[in-house]
Amino acid sequence: MAAISLRKIEETAPALVSLYKTAGVSLAEHGLDGLRAAVYLVVDYSGSMKPYYKDGSVQALADRVLGLSAHLDDDGTVPVVFFSTDVDAVTGITLADHRGRVERIVAGLGHMGRTSYHLAMDAVIDHYLDSGSTDPALVVFQTDGGPINKLAAERYLCKAARLPLFWQFIGFGDPHSKQFDYLRRLDELAVPAKRVVDNAGFFHAGQDPSRVSDADLYDRLVGEFPAWLAAARAQGIVRP
Repeated sequence: MAAISLRKIEETAPALVSLYKTAGVSLAEHGLDGLRAAVYLVVDYSGSMKPYYKDGSVQALADRVLGLSAHLDDDGTVPVVFFSTDVDAVTGITLADHRGRVERIVAGLGHMGRTSYHLAMDAVIDHYLDSGSTDPALVVFQTDGGPINKLAAERYLCKAARLPLFWQFIGFGDPHSKQFDYLRRLDELAVPAKRVVDNAGFFHAGQDPSRVSDADLYDRLVGEFPAWLAAARAQGIVRP
């Protein structure tokens, strides 16, 4: 059973009903129906991301993640981290106030800087630990390029492997760009030599993320989650 009912979605966020239904199908197909998990969204606010804010791609991703989260978490809120050179904002998007929320958040932010993955990862880890939750967490981490400090990002990912956090990276932009070579390598870091479990995945949504269907996006967002859950439970990272 979903954490939040269809009726509640119809009442509080009718524009998300289709996304909610599609997400439910994908979760069931991957054996995740009835799972309880936190869902985070991390969004790149570097200068090169400007077109994706302008054309609504970031808001659309937030809506899709909210539709997924409603099945897994009953609080109706997705914690969101905006990052560039530093962490620009740690806030939330709710079912009742999702329309235009990204635009309103960004209106209060400053200069769009560069790309520091590890600072955003640190913010998610702090938020999760402070929440006191013991449920697993799916972190949807969106970016359009590699980090300015590759070693720090790798170090954080490896340290975080001992926490119940799975990092699903999603790339916006030219799929042939060398910028994404780093994420492909991060996705393939050795287990157990570098990290106790494989706690990350990566896929590319292309230069026009809106062209990725809702069903395809959800399948990619949760596709590697079940294998991580099994490995994390076997290691005692996630409780049975």
